[in-house]
Amino acid sequence: MEFKLARPDVVRAINQRWLLKFWQRHLNGSRVPAWQAVESEDLSRISANVSFMEVSGAGDSARYRIAFHGTTVGLVYGSEDCRGKYLDEVIPANNAAAFAAYRQALDCASPVYTIHDITDRNGRAVAYERLLLPFATAGDTVDRIMASFEFICEDGGFERHELMKSQTVPPALRLSATIQIRAMA
Repeated sequence: MEFKLARPDVVRAINQRWLLKFWQRHLNGSRVPAWQAVESEDLSRISANVSFMEVSGAGDSARYRIAFHGTTVGLVYGSEDCRGKYLDEVIPANNAAAFAAYRQALDCASPVYTIHDITDRNGRAVAYERLLLPFATAGDTVDRIMASFEFICEDGGFERHELMKSQTVPPALRLSATIQIRAMA
């Protein structure tokens, strides 16, 4: 999977743009922000659409353990509580693009943004937008990832329940980008 370099304005959702600015504001001269910034911030207004992962391992052997996921995330993935599970236990195995995005955020220590086209059970087109933000608990080694999800249907409402589980084919990738940090100023 190829990730093009993009400016922050490629991100469409207001909450995800706010998270990009939050991420940049907490860099403080480091390669990635400290996870403590997330722990001290009140993220309740966006918590339904975010997940927090703890990273273990590196490279191809990296795994992402879910420490938290919001109610919307649980609804679309068909699991109220995935805490303690690894991403590869939750995401369908036929979705290699999902894992490539997490790997990109881990390896590049930069925000990664993707848009996939999916359909709900009723055949309505839905844009699935995901922003991945890398963090570190100590130093500059990425060991936490915050994922923000937005689901947008141009014709209005769509069936959210188990939206991601109902996909019979892998989501169609529309955009995969690594956000340029220097363009965030």
